[in-house]
Amino acid sequence: MILATFLTTKTAMTFLFVTLAVLIGMIIYKRILGKMRKGEVSMNDFCILYSLEKNQQTGDLEFYFTNENTKHVIFEILSESEEVLHKLTDQVFKKGGHIIRFDSKQLANGTYFYQLKTDNQQTKKRMVINNG
Repeated sequence: MILATFLTTKTAMTFLFVTLAVLIGMIIYKRILGKMRKGEVSMNDFCILYSLEKNQQTGDLEFYFTNENTKHVIFEILSESEEVLHKLTDQVFKKGGHIIRFDSKQLANGTYFYQLKTDNQQTKKRMVINNG
């Protein structure tokens, strides 16, 4: 009987110790996550480059991007092998939405890329030119 009471008490103490250890671990984990979030990347530091609406492009193209902060932007048209064919802009843009226009008739039919570069990002998208 004393042995049974001793084992029950020991089991209860073990259970309480494990529960306490799990709770302390959760608190430490939550604090670590909180400290890591302080260094989280802000989307305000990046431009958003939107895709062209059609699968095949023809005529005058309008490339659209937005930025939340004033940014120096380089916008280029690249060949399929990713060499720069046309630099459309290399300037500072204020906060807001911006359109960069380009006449696709300057390119032969085929696959190309367009890219937006800033100090902290490089975004590239694919397009197919088919001017007939």
